[in-house]
Amino acid sequence: MSNTKISFVRTNMLPQKSPPSSQVGAVRWLRENLFSSPLNAMLTLLGVLIVYFLIVHLGPWFKNSIWNANSLSQCREILAGESGACWAVIKDRWHQLLFGFYPQEAYWRPVLTFVLMIVAVAPILFAVVPRKVLWFSAVFPFLAFWLLWGGSIWYSVAALLGFVVGFGAFVLLQRISALVAVIGAVLAPIFWWLFLAGPVDTLLTAIVPIRIPAIQSHDFGGFMISIIIGVTGIVLSLPMGILLALGRQSDMPLVKWICVGFIEFIRGVPLITLLFTASLLLNYFLPPGTNFDIVLRVIIMVTLFAAAYMAEVVRGGFAALPRGQYEAADALGLDYWKSQRLILLPQALKISIPGIVNTFIGLFKDTTLVVFIGILDPIGLSNAIRADSNWNGIVWELYGFIALCFFIFCFGMSRYSQYLEGKLKTDHR
Repeated sequence: MSNTKISFVRTNMLPQKSPPSSQVGAVRWLRENLFSSPLNAMLTLLGVLIVYFLIVHLGPWFKNSIWNANSLSQCREILAGESGACWAVIKDRWHQLLFGFYPQEAYWRPVLTFVLMIVAVAPILFAVVPRKVLWFSAVFPFLAFWLLWGGSIWYSVAALLGFVVGFGAFVLLQRISALVAVIGAVLAPIFWWLFLAGPVDTLLTAIVPIRIPAIQSHDFGGFMISIIIGVTGIVLSLPMGILLALGRQSDMPLVKWICVGFIEFIRGVPLITLLFTASLLLNYFLPPGTNFDIVLRVIIMVTLFAAAYMAEVVRGGFAALPRGQYEAADALGLDYWKSQRLILLPQALKISIPGIVNTFIGLFKDTTLVVFIGILDPIGLSNAIRADSNWNGIVWELYGFIALCFFIFCFGMSRYSQYLEGKLKTDHR
Protein backbone atom coordinates (compact mmCIF):
# COMPACT_ATOMS: atom_id res chain seq x y z
CA MET A 1 0.00 0.00 0.00
CA SER A 2 1.17 3.52 -0.72
CA ASN A 3 1.96 5.82 2.22
CA THR A 4 0.63 8.86 0.30
CA LYS A 5 -2.08 10.71 2.24
CA ILE A 6 -4.87 12.42 0.32
CA SER A 7 -6.55 15.34 2.06
CA PHE A 8 -10.20 16.11 1.28
CA VAL A 9 -10.32 19.21 3.49
CA ARG A 10 -8.97 22.54 2.26
CA THR A 11 -6.11 23.78 4.41
CA ASN A 12 -5.59 27.12 2.68
CA MET A 13 -8.46 29.62 2.17
CA LEU A 14 -8.85 31.11 -1.29
CA PRO A 15 -8.30 34.86 -1.40
CA GLN A 16 -11.40 37.06 -1.63
CA LYS A 17 -12.33 38.29 -5.07
CA SER A 18 -14.18 41.44 -5.89
CA PRO A 19 -17.73 40.90 -7.20
CA PRO A 20 -18.33 41.21 -10.92
CA SER A 21 -18.63 44.79 -12.08
CA SER A 22 -22.12 44.06 -13.38
CA GLN A 23 -23.34 43.21 -9.84
CA VAL A 24 -22.23 46.30 -7.89
CA GLY A 25 -22.48 50.05 -7.98
CA ALA A 26 -24.04 52.12 -10.68
CA VAL A 27 -23.84 49.35 -13.29
CA ARG A 28 -26.02 47.05 -11.21
CA TRP A 29 -28.52 49.85 -10.50
CA LEU A 30 -28.76 50.68 -14.20
CA ARG A 31 -29.30 47.03 -15.14
CA GLU A 32 -31.98 46.44 -12.50
CA ASN A 33 -33.88 49.72 -12.88
CA LEU A 34 -33.36 51.03 -16.42
CA PHE A 35 -32.25 48.16 -18.65
CA SER A 36 -33.80 45.09 -17.02
CA SER A 37 -35.70 44.19 -20.22
CA PRO A 38 -35.85 45.32 -23.85
CA LEU A 39 -39.04 47.28 -23.14
CA ASN A 40 -37.45 49.08 -20.16
CA ALA A 41 -34.38 49.85 -22.26
CA MET A 42 -36.56 51.42 -24.98
CA LEU A 43 -38.51 53.47 -22.41
CA THR A 44 -35.23 54.61 -20.80
CA LEU A 45 -33.85 55.81 -24.12
CA LEU A 46 -37.13 57.56 -24.89
CA GLY A 47 -37.04 59.28 -21.48
CA VAL A 48 -33.46 60.43 -22.09
CA LEU A 49 -34.50 61.94 -25.42
CA ILE A 50 -37.41 63.77 -23.79
CA VAL A 51 -35.17 65.16 -21.05
CA TYR A 52 -32.62 66.25 -23.65
CA PHE A 53 -35.34 67.97 -25.68
CA LEU A 54 -36.59 69.84 -22.58
CA ILE A 55 -33.09 70.93 -21.58
CA VAL A 56 -32.26 72.16 -25.07
CA HIS A 57 -35.44 74.18 -25.41
CA LEU A 58 -36.12 75.28 -21.82
CA GLY A 59 -32.53 75.73 -20.71
CA PRO A 60 -31.98 79.04 -22.57
CA TRP A 61 -35.42 80.24 -21.42
CA PHE A 62 -34.38 79.86 -17.76
CA LYS A 63 -30.78 80.91 -18.37
CA ASN A 64 -31.80 84.26 -19.89
CA SER A 65 -34.30 85.06 -17.11
CA ILE A 66 -35.01 88.73 -16.48
CA TRP A 67 -35.80 89.79 -12.90
CA ASN A 68 -35.46 93.56 -13.10
CA ALA A 69 -37.92 95.18 -15.47
CA ASN A 70 -41.05 97.30 -15.23
CA SER A 71 -43.00 95.76 -18.11
CA LEU A 72 -43.04 92.93 -20.62
CA SER A 73 -41.86 95.25 -23.39
CA GLN A 74 -38.83 96.21 -21.30
CA CYS A 75 -38.05 92.51 -20.79
CA ARG A 76 -38.15 91.99 -24.55
CA GLU A 77 -35.84 94.93 -25.10
CA ILE A 78 -33.32 93.47 -22.66
CA LEU A 79 -33.54 90.04 -24.29
CA ALA A 80 -33.06 91.57 -27.76
CA GLY A 81 -34.87 88.79 -29.58
CA GLU A 82 -33.47 85.90 -27.52
CA SER A 83 -35.62 83.42 -25.64
CA GLY A 84 -35.92 84.15 -21.92
CA ALA A 85 -38.32 84.22 -18.99
CA CYS A 86 -39.61 87.55 -17.71
CA TRP A 87 -39.77 86.82 -13.98
CA ALA A 88 -39.93 90.53 -13.31
CA VAL A 89 -43.72 90.19 -13.23
CA ILE A 90 -43.42 87.96 -10.15
CA LYS A 91 -41.05 90.42 -8.49
CA ASP A 92 -43.45 93.26 -9.28
CA ARG A 93 -46.73 91.54 -8.32
CA TRP A 94 -45.78 88.83 -5.80
CA HIS A 95 -47.62 90.61 -2.99
CA GLN A 96 -50.80 90.70 -5.07
CA LEU A 97 -50.55 87.00 -5.92
CA LEU A 98 -50.09 86.13 -2.25
CA PHE A 99 -52.44 88.59 -0.50
CA GLY A 100 -54.81 89.88 -3.15
CA PHE A 101 -55.97 93.42 -2.31
CA TYR A 102 -55.28 93.06 1.40
CA PRO A 103 -53.85 96.37 2.75
CA GLN A 104 -50.06 96.35 2.64
CA GLU A 105 -49.74 97.83 6.12
CA ALA A 106 -51.65 94.80 7.44
CA TYR A 107 -49.59 92.08 5.73
CA TRP A 108 -48.25 91.10 9.14
CA ARG A 109 -51.69 89.76 10.07
CA PRO A 110 -51.98 86.96 7.47
CA VAL A 111 -48.27 86.16 7.90
CA LEU A 112 -48.70 85.82 11.66
CA THR A 113 -51.85 83.78 11.12
CA PHE A 114 -49.98 81.38 8.83
CA VAL A 115 -47.19 80.92 11.38
CA LEU A 116 -49.71 80.33 14.17
CA MET A 117 -51.54 77.84 11.94
CA ILE A 118 -48.36 75.77 11.66
CA VAL A 119 -48.08 75.80 15.46
CA ALA A 120 -51.74 74.81 15.82
CA VAL A 121 -51.61 71.83 13.45
CA ALA A 122 -48.23 70.58 14.70
CA PRO A 123 -49.62 68.55 17.66
CA ILE A 124 -52.24 67.03 15.37
CA LEU A 125 -49.76 65.94 12.71
CA PHE A 126 -46.76 64.94 14.84
CA ALA A 127 -46.78 62.96 18.08
CA VAL A 128 -43.51 64.50 19.34
CA VAL A 129 -45.19 67.87 19.88
CA PRO A 130 -46.47 68.29 23.48
CA ARG A 131 -50.16 67.54 23.84
CA LYS A 132 -50.68 70.76 25.79
CA VAL A 133 -50.40 72.66 22.50
CA LEU A 134 -53.80 71.19 21.56
CA TRP A 135 -55.38 73.87 23.75
CA PHE A 136 -53.93 76.47 21.40
CA SER A 137 -55.16 74.41 18.43
CA ALA A 138 -58.70 74.69 19.77
CA VAL A 139 -58.45 78.46 20.20
CA PHE A 140 -56.61 79.15 16.93
CA PRO A 141 -59.65 79.30 14.55
CA PHE A 142 -61.16 82.16 16.55
CA LEU A 143 -57.82 83.95 16.86
CA ALA A 144 -57.23 83.54 13.12
CA PHE A 145 -60.66 85.00 12.32
CA TRP A 146 -59.90 88.05 14.46
CA LEU A 147 -56.46 88.55 12.93
CA LEU A 148 -57.64 88.26 9.33
CA TRP A 149 -60.96 90.12 9.46
CA GLY A 150 -60.17 92.42 12.38
CA GLY A 151 -62.71 94.27 14.45
CA SER A 152 -63.32 93.64 18.13
CA ILE A 153 -61.64 90.63 19.69
CA TRP A 154 -64.71 90.03 21.83
CA TYR A 155 -66.69 88.95 18.77
CA SER A 156 -64.42 85.92 18.42
CA VAL A 157 -64.45 85.37 22.18
CA ALA A 158 -68.26 85.34 22.19
CA ALA A 159 -68.26 82.79 19.36
CA LEU A 160 -65.77 80.62 21.29
CA LEU A 161 -67.93 80.79 24.41
CA GLY A 162 -70.74 79.18 22.41
CA PHE A 163 -68.75 75.96 22.21
CA VAL A 164 -67.95 76.21 25.92
CA VAL A 165 -71.67 76.51 26.64
CA GLY A 166 -72.36 73.49 24.44
CA PHE A 167 -69.77 71.41 26.26
CA GLY A 168 -71.16 72.46 29.63
CA ALA A 169 -74.68 71.49 28.53
CA PHE A 170 -73.41 68.10 27.39
CA VAL A 171 -71.73 67.43 30.75
CA LEU A 172 -74.77 68.51 32.78
CA LEU A 173 -77.37 66.65 30.68
CA GLN A 174 -75.30 63.48 30.42
CA ARG A 175 -76.76 62.39 33.74
CA ILE A 176 -80.19 62.19 32.13
CA SER A 177 -79.31 60.32 28.92
CA ALA A 178 -76.79 60.39 26.11
CA LEU A 179 -79.42 61.46 23.56
CA VAL A 180 -80.59 64.39 25.68
CA ALA A 181 -76.95 65.41 26.24
CA VAL A 182 -76.24 65.45 22.49
CA ILE A 183 -79.40 67.46 21.76
CA GLY A 184 -78.52 69.93 24.50
CA ALA A 185 -74.94 70.23 23.22
CA VAL A 186 -76.32 71.23 19.81
CA LEU A 187 -79.13 73.57 20.89
CA ALA A 188 -77.29 75.44 23.67
CA PRO A 189 -74.61 76.97 21.38
CA ILE A 190 -77.23 77.91 18.79
CA PHE A 191 -79.27 79.70 21.47
CA TRP A 192 -76.11 81.44 22.70
CA TRP A 193 -75.05 82.62 19.25
CA LEU A 194 -78.52 83.83 18.28
CA PHE A 195 -79.54 85.67 21.45
CA LEU A 196 -76.60 86.16 23.83
CA ALA A 197 -73.38 86.42 21.80
CA GLY A 198 -74.27 89.86 20.39
CA PRO A 199 -75.06 91.53 23.73
CA VAL A 200 -71.99 89.96 25.36
CA ASP A 201 -69.80 91.24 22.52
CA THR A 202 -71.27 94.75 22.82
CA LEU A 203 -70.87 94.81 26.60
CA LEU A 204 -67.26 93.60 26.63
CA THR A 205 -66.32 95.92 23.76
CA ALA A 206 -67.68 98.87 25.71
CA ILE A 207 -65.79 97.86 28.85
CA VAL A 208 -62.46 96.77 27.32
CA PRO A 209 -62.23 97.96 23.67
CA ILE A 210 -59.62 95.65 22.14
CA ARG A 211 -59.84 95.92 18.37
CA ILE A 212 -57.80 96.16 15.18
CA PRO A 213 -58.90 97.73 11.87
CA ALA A 214 -61.59 95.69 10.14
CA ILE A 215 -60.92 94.38 6.63
CA GLN A 216 -63.73 93.27 4.32
CA SER A 217 -63.81 89.92 2.52
CA HIS A 218 -63.70 91.53 -0.93
CA ASP A 219 -60.11 92.58 -0.15
CA PHE A 220 -59.06 88.96 0.33
CA GLY A 221 -57.44 87.14 -2.57
CA GLY A 222 -54.47 85.27 -3.93
CA PHE A 223 -53.01 82.29 -2.17
CA MET A 224 -54.27 83.67 1.12
CA ILE A 225 -57.90 82.99 0.16
CA SER A 226 -56.97 79.58 -1.26
CA ILE A 227 -55.29 78.60 2.02
CA ILE A 228 -58.20 79.92 4.10
CA ILE A 229 -60.82 78.00 2.11
CA GLY A 230 -58.66 74.90 1.63
CA VAL A 231 -57.46 74.50 5.21
CA THR A 232 -60.90 75.22 6.69
CA GLY A 233 -62.56 72.78 4.29
CA ILE A 234 -59.98 70.09 5.08
CA VAL A 235 -60.33 70.48 8.84
CA LEU A 236 -64.13 70.45 8.81
CA SER A 237 -64.80 67.89 6.07
CA LEU A 238 -62.97 64.99 7.76
CA PRO A 239 -65.14 64.79 10.92
CA MET A 240 -68.27 65.48 8.87
CA GLY A 241 -67.32 62.73 6.43
CA ILE A 242 -66.75 60.28 9.28
CA LEU A 243 -70.18 61.04 10.74
CA LEU A 244 -71.82 60.67 7.32
CA ALA A 245 -70.06 57.35 6.76
CA LEU A 246 -71.26 56.09 10.14
CA GLY A 247 -74.75 57.38 9.41
CA ARG A 248 -74.84 55.62 6.05
CA GLN A 249 -74.09 52.33 7.82
CA SER A 250 -76.56 52.99 10.63
CA ASP A 251 -79.38 50.56 11.41
CA MET A 252 -81.77 53.47 11.95
CA PRO A 253 -83.63 53.99 8.64
CA LEU A 254 -84.18 57.74 9.03
CA VAL A 255 -80.52 58.48 9.78
CA LYS A 256 -79.39 56.22 6.94
CA TRP A 257 -81.76 57.78 4.40
CA ILE A 258 -80.73 61.32 5.33
CA CYS A 259 -77.01 60.51 5.01
CA VAL A 260 -77.46 58.58 1.76
CA GLY A 261 -79.59 61.36 0.26
CA PHE A 262 -77.09 64.03 1.25
CA ILE A 263 -74.08 62.11 -0.09
CA GLU A 264 -75.68 61.16 -3.39
CA PHE A 265 -77.07 64.65 -3.99
CA ILE A 266 -73.77 66.41 -3.28
CA ARG A 267 -71.75 63.92 -5.34
CA GLY A 268 -74.18 64.29 -8.23
CA VAL A 269 -73.85 68.09 -8.43
CA PRO A 270 -70.73 69.89 -9.73
CA LEU A 271 -68.89 72.05 -7.21
CA ILE A 272 -69.21 75.10 -9.43
CA THR A 273 -73.01 74.76 -9.18
CA LEU A 274 -72.83 74.78 -5.39
CA LEU A 275 -70.56 77.82 -5.49
CA PHE A 276 -73.02 79.71 -7.70
CA THR A 277 -75.76 78.68 -5.28
CA ALA A 278 -73.73 80.08 -2.38
CA SER A 279 -72.97 83.28 -4.27
CA LEU A 280 -76.32 84.10 -5.89
CA LEU A 281 -79.25 82.00 -4.71
CA LEU A 282 -78.60 81.73 -0.97
CA ASN A 283 -79.47 85.36 -0.34
CA TYR A 284 -83.00 84.74 -1.63
CA PHE A 285 -83.66 82.31 1.22
CA LEU A 286 -82.32 84.61 3.96
CA PRO A 287 -84.25 87.36 5.76
CA PRO A 288 -84.02 90.82 4.15
CA GLY A 289 -80.99 92.78 5.28
CA THR A 290 -79.04 89.67 6.30
CA ASN A 291 -75.32 90.05 5.62
CA PHE A 292 -73.91 86.55 5.06
CA ASP A 293 -70.21 86.84 4.25
CA ILE A 294 -69.33 85.47 0.79
CA VAL A 295 -66.18 83.73 2.02
CA LEU A 296 -68.16 82.00 4.78
CA ARG A 297 -70.73 80.85 2.23
CA VAL A 298 -68.01 79.43 -0.01
CA ILE A 299 -66.36 77.65 2.93
CA ILE A 300 -69.68 76.02 3.86
CA MET A 301 -70.31 74.76 0.33
CA VAL A 302 -66.75 73.53 -0.18
CA THR A 303 -66.86 71.73 3.17
CA LEU A 304 -70.17 70.01 2.36
CA PHE A 305 -68.87 68.99 -1.04
CA ALA A 306 -65.66 67.51 0.38
CA ALA A 307 -67.52 65.84 3.26
CA ALA A 308 -69.68 63.83 0.83
CA TYR A 309 -66.61 62.46 -0.93
CA MET A 310 -64.84 61.92 2.39
CA ALA A 311 -67.78 59.84 3.61
CA GLU A 312 -67.38 57.40 0.74
CA VAL A 313 -63.62 57.15 1.30
CA VAL A 314 -64.13 56.32 4.97
CA ARG A 315 -66.93 53.90 4.13
CA GLY A 316 -64.49 52.09 1.86
CA GLY A 317 -62.16 51.74 4.84
CA PHE A 318 -64.97 50.20 6.90
CA ALA A 319 -65.80 47.81 4.07
CA ALA A 320 -62.18 46.62 3.97
CA LEU A 321 -62.23 45.55 7.62
CA PRO A 322 -62.61 41.82 8.23
CA ARG A 323 -65.88 40.74 9.78
CA GLY A 324 -63.94 39.35 12.70
CA GLN A 325 -63.12 42.88 13.90
CA TYR A 326 -66.81 43.64 14.36
CA GLU A 327 -67.34 40.33 16.13
CA ALA A 328 -64.34 40.98 18.38
CA ALA A 329 -65.81 44.32 19.45
CA ASP A 330 -69.12 42.61 20.27
CA ALA A 331 -67.33 39.83 22.15
CA LEU A 332 -65.60 42.41 24.37
CA GLY A 333 -68.98 43.81 25.33
CA LEU A 334 -68.28 47.27 23.92
CA ASP A 335 -71.14 49.55 22.99
CA TYR A 336 -71.43 51.13 19.55
CA TRP A 337 -69.38 54.27 20.19
CA LYS A 338 -66.63 52.53 22.14
CA SER A 339 -66.23 49.86 19.46
CA GLN A 340 -65.99 52.55 16.79
CA ARG A 341 -63.55 54.69 18.76
CA LEU A 342 -61.28 51.92 20.02
CA ILE A 343 -61.35 49.22 17.34
CA LEU A 344 -63.14 49.92 14.06
CA LEU A 345 -62.61 53.62 13.25
CA PRO A 346 -58.80 53.68 13.80
CA GLN A 347 -58.36 50.73 11.43
CA ALA A 348 -60.75 52.15 8.83
CA LEU A 349 -58.99 55.53 8.85
CA LYS A 350 -55.60 53.85 8.54
CA ILE A 351 -56.78 51.95 5.46
CA SER A 352 -58.32 55.13 4.03
CA ILE A 353 -55.26 57.38 4.38
CA PRO A 354 -54.41 57.44 0.63
CA GLY A 355 -58.00 58.23 -0.32
CA ILE A 356 -58.36 60.84 2.41
CA VAL A 357 -55.22 62.71 1.35
CA ASN A 358 -56.25 62.43 -2.29
CA THR A 359 -59.55 64.11 -1.41
CA PHE A 360 -57.69 66.82 0.52
CA ILE A 361 -55.42 67.53 -2.45
CA GLY A 362 -58.38 67.71 -4.81
CA LEU A 363 -60.17 70.06 -2.41
CA PHE A 364 -57.19 72.40 -2.20
CA LYS A 365 -56.87 72.56 -5.99
CA ASP A 366 -60.62 73.09 -6.40
CA THR A 367 -60.34 76.36 -4.50
CA THR A 368 -59.38 77.92 -7.85
CA LEU A 369 -63.04 77.58 -8.89
CA VAL A 370 -63.98 80.51 -6.67
CA VAL A 371 -62.78 82.80 -9.46
CA PHE A 372 -66.11 82.14 -11.22
CA ILE A 373 -68.07 83.81 -8.39
CA GLY A 374 -65.90 86.91 -8.19
CA ILE A 375 -63.34 85.90 -5.55
CA LEU A 376 -59.88 86.61 -6.94
CA ASP A 377 -57.77 83.57 -6.18
CA PRO A 378 -54.29 83.30 -7.82
CA ILE A 379 -55.83 82.40 -11.19
CA GLY A 380 -58.20 85.35 -11.06
CA LEU A 381 -55.40 87.70 -10.07
CA SER A 382 -53.23 86.42 -12.91
CA ASN A 383 -55.96 87.47 -15.33
CA ALA A 384 -56.10 90.88 -13.66
CA ILE A 385 -52.31 91.24 -13.90
CA ARG A 386 -52.30 90.28 -17.58
CA ALA A 387 -55.01 92.87 -18.20
CA ASP A 388 -52.52 95.57 -17.18
CA SER A 389 -50.92 97.16 -20.24
CA ASN A 390 -47.46 96.68 -18.71
CA TRP A 391 -47.85 92.92 -18.50
CA ASN A 392 -50.33 92.24 -21.27
CA GLY A 393 -49.29 89.08 -23.09
CA ILE A 394 -47.30 87.40 -20.32
CA VAL A 395 -48.53 83.85 -19.59
CA TRP A 396 -45.99 81.17 -18.75
CA GLU A 397 -44.26 83.00 -15.93
CA LEU A 398 -47.49 83.70 -14.03
CA TYR A 399 -49.02 80.26 -14.47
CA GLY A 400 -45.66 78.61 -13.77
CA PHE A 401 -45.33 80.43 -10.44
CA ILE A 402 -48.91 79.55 -9.47
CA ALA A 403 -48.40 75.91 -10.45
CA LEU A 404 -45.19 75.75 -8.40
CA CYS A 405 -46.91 77.09 -5.29
CA PHE A 406 -49.81 74.64 -5.61
CA PHE A 407 -47.33 71.82 -6.21
CA ILE A 408 -45.46 72.65 -3.00
CA PHE A 409 -48.63 72.44 -0.91
CA CYS A 410 -49.99 69.31 -2.61
CA PHE A 411 -46.64 67.52 -2.64
CA GLY A 412 -46.24 68.31 1.05
CA MET A 413 -49.59 66.67 1.82
CA SER A 414 -48.64 63.65 -0.27
CA ARG A 415 -45.31 63.21 1.51
CA TYR A 416 -46.96 63.52 4.91
CA SER A 417 -49.46 60.80 4.00
CA GLN A 418 -46.58 58.48 3.10
CA TYR A 419 -44.88 59.31 6.40
CA LEU A 420 -48.11 58.58 8.28
CA GLU A 421 -48.63 55.28 6.45
CA GLY A 422 -45.11 54.17 7.34
CA LYS A 423 -45.56 55.21 10.97
CA LEU A 424 -48.84 53.32 11.34
CA LYS A 425 -47.63 50.24 9.48
CA THR A 426 -47.92 47.23 11.81
CA ASP A 427 -46.94 44.36 9.52
CA HIS A 428 -43.34 43.53 8.52
CA ARG A 429 -43.77 42.90 4.84
